[in-house]
Amino acid sequence: MMLVFGATLAWSASGVYSRLLTIDVWTAIAWRSLFGGLFLIIPCLFLEGGISRRQWRSVFHPSGLAMIACQTICQICFIGSLYTTTVANVALIYATAPFMAALLGYVLLKEKVGRRTLVAGAVSLLGVVVIVASSIGGGTGLGDLLALIMTLCFALIITIPRMSPGVPSLPPTIVSAFLTLLLFAPFSSVGSIDLYNWIVLAAFGATNFALALVLFLAGVKRMPSAEAALIGTIEIVLTPLWVWMIFAERPPLATCLGGAVIFAAVVWHTASNLRSGPIKRLAFS
Repeated sequence: MMLVFGATLAWSASGVYSRLLTIDVWTAIAWRSLFGGLFLIIPCLFLEGGISRRQWRSVFHPSGLAMIACQTICQICFIGSLYTTTVANVALIYATAPFMAALLGYVLLKEKVGRRTLVAGAVSLLGVVVIVASSIGGGTGLGDLLALIMTLCFALIITIPRMSPGVPSLPPTIVSAFLTLLLFAPFSSVGSIDLYNWIVLAAFGATNFALALVLFLAGVKRMPSAEAALIGTIEIVLTPLWVWMIFAERPPLATCLGGAVIFAAVVWHTASNLRSGPIKRLAFS
């Protein structure tokens, strides 16, 4: 429980890091990815014997390439959305990823979708509509769109391993980090990064990208998946809370209303699964 809660805390700091940065979005995307990839390599080399050559070769499997593409887009849209809309909007739209994954599982894998999932997904979609509709004409529409694309890509990241169980998740994550760097480094302004921003970028990549994933994967092996998912829902509240407390970024009323709907749907769905049996969840950004 402590490992999963630590991962949730690390993920919830994304809004704080994005508001601490004083560099442009292209620079943030490129160099945050560098530090995320570097710090993720360390546990892969030293924990549990590292990653085998067979696992690295699996990156070139079509599913591995699809994972790399989805994770690269996810990282780009994640930082882009934090720069162009409120942190609360990003966190709450992202909270609907499990329901998008359930829909993709039905479409791509013909997996049966339970009645509870359908109800919770429909309710959470209503919350997203409230949030996005309020942003039209308010200057945050692009950010909300990026958050939706990020959430869809993350839902694919959850679904692809079920289509090809032999493809591991960590090697594509590392490759996507360095691919993002290669794509955006030419557009970044390295000269604008002072010591302060280098420290924030390093902390952003080390904790929110690498440490959170390692802690979650280590914790979820030692507890029921449903309980881990329930702890993970705390991120929905903590992410905008930290930004509101530190930077006084108050979410609009529509975001609060839509967020309450989404949060209620996620908690109800997760708690129901906890009572009825274990569920599977894969979560990292």
